[in-house]
Amino acid sequence: MTSPQAAPLLVALATVIVAAGLLGNLARRLGQPPVVGEILAGVLLGPTLFAGAVSRTLLPAATRPLLTALADVGVAVFMFLVGLELDRTLIRGTGRIAASVSLTALVLPCGLGMALAGQLLHAYPTHNHTGFVLFMGAAMSITAFPVLARILTDRAMHRTPLGALALCCAGLSDVLAWSLLAVVVAVVSPGGSPWRALLLVPYLLLMLGPVRWLVGRLLPRPTVDGRPSALLLALMFAGLLLSGAATEWMGLHFIFGCFLFGVAVPRPGTDRLRADLHERVGTVNNVLLLPVFFLTAGLQVDLSGLGWSDLLQLALILLVAIGGKLLGAYAGALAGGLDHRISSAIAVLMNTRGLTELIILSVGRQLGILDTRLYSLMVVMALVTTAMTGPLLEAVYPRDHALRASPQDVTRGHKERVTSGGSPGKGC
Repeated sequence: MTSPQAAPLLVALATVIVAAGLLGNLARRLGQPPVVGEILAGVLLGPTLFAGAVSRTLLPAATRPLLTALADVGVAVFMFLVGLELDRTLIRGTGRIAASVSLTALVLPCGLGMALAGQLLHAYPTHNHTGFVLFMGAAMSITAFPVLARILTDRAMHRTPLGALALCCAGLSDVLAWSLLAVVVAVVSPGGSPWRALLLVPYLLLMLGPVRWLVGRLLPRPTVDGRPSALLLALMFAGLLLSGAATEWMGLHFIFGCFLFGVAVPRPGTDRLRADLHERVGTVNNVLLLPVFFLTAGLQVDLSGLGWSDLLQLALILLVAIGGKLLGAYAGALAGGLDHRISSAIAVLMNTRGLTELIILSVGRQLGILDTRLYSLMVVMALVTTAMTGPLLEAVYPRDHALRASPQDVTRGHKERVTSGGSPGKGC
């Protein structure tokens, strides 16, 4: 960074942090997750308003590569923390339900997304039809696991039976969706090949086997005050960055490596480490680096020139995204033996997309799969599906009812089916 770049960069960072903080706080006051306001802040600072005059004034072209680099670091840390949060022991005895919901919540929206891509190819021609179709399927299939966790935490539902089941379903579904996205990246990347995605399989085995064992051996005992040492935090940072570099070198995206390193950190005996990482690393990342990502993503959103045909396409995108997730998750929950009310609540929660969707869309933009118009419409879809989660959940399954529900209330239909001749599922 040269001296002429320093002052504009610092002004840009201050602007982004304040805008994201203000709109995030406003969203929270309106009963929405802060990420809705933070994403909206990035869009409003982009070219949508005043023909881009705001972004040109506050964000000179010379500072944008630096902002992109900071945004990539923020996404890398975020994906590591997402992997760190995945917990297959959240619930036990309902593995069949979780598998049923996660599979149908992936297959139906993925299939509808691919069908939609076939229609959109006429309006958005692309050099790689196969990659475009697969990408749209993956983009429609994602559930924002961390945003879902935040919604449940804000509603004091994250430790309820319904909340735990929803988190487990979202975690399983996202692993499948990320795997599909890995194939898309391998196919679409310059010189890419679908066979390169197979490198992810041995790498996954390496991370969950030897690397997990090694990380467990390296984890020292807590320091005198009970907090992890600075050296341990440095090792965690180095590990997530090296893992991201490895998957980027494979021809995949660095987000996969960062996510896998978080998954590879063993859970037994690391509760304090996880809490400290979220408190010290997650807070800085959420306040400083992720708002930069929202900004760089918002700079590519331009809603000022949308016409009637674009609005019709947006309506179709919303119909496919919302309908596919709601129907898929609802059908999977019913097939797993849950009653209609619980199935409806699970379906609503699985429709949350938020920041995770924005990361996938940014990957599609970088690969040239999405142009500005389609990218902008997909960002609107991510905002709408996230904003509707809270109000819709309150309508189908009020918070007071969720807090009073016992595990037996949530899984009663499943247990009745098991009693009548089925076999119990394994733990998630």
